[in-house]
Amino acid sequence: MTTTEDHAELVADLVRVLETRILDPLEILLASDALLEPVRARLRVEAEVWAAQLLGADRKRATATAARLIGALFPGDAPFDPPASWWRTALGRAVARATGHPSAAAVSYSTAGAILGITRQGVHDLVKRGKLARDSGGGVTTSSIRDRLNRPQESIPCHPKK
Repeated sequence: MTTTEDHAELVADLVRVLETRILDPLEILLASDALLEPVRARLRVEAEVWAAQLLGADRKRATATAARLIGALFPGDAPFDPPASWWRTALGRAVARATGHPSAAAVSYSTAGAILGITRQGVHDLVKRGKLARDSGGGVTTSSIRDRLNRPQESIPCHPKK
């Protein structure tokens, strides 16, 4: 379940990445910030929409939005393979919930740990207990990671101290 705080954090992260990867280079090339103000305002509005789509219940729309954003914000000839720290960003967490990993059907234990926010050993334990699916190549399936991220959080009963 996502909160208003999750949405606001994702919007802020999207705006930051849009500024860094798209608007700042254009400002340098055009030698003017004034020309970009209408684009900047429009991208802030779009960031709200994209955040809602990424965090929404429509998995197909979330996956399509994640793919569009990754393709536009992180272009390259090689498959998208972000550093471990990227998975801790609001955008990284939203993409993980939408797709598991945008360009891989399976990932290493260390990447799975980065996506889940746990250690490699924690991933090993989850695979051993059948909570994550092992890929035939020795990694962890991204679909099982996505499913784990999207499962309802278990409630822990509160026991008063005696």
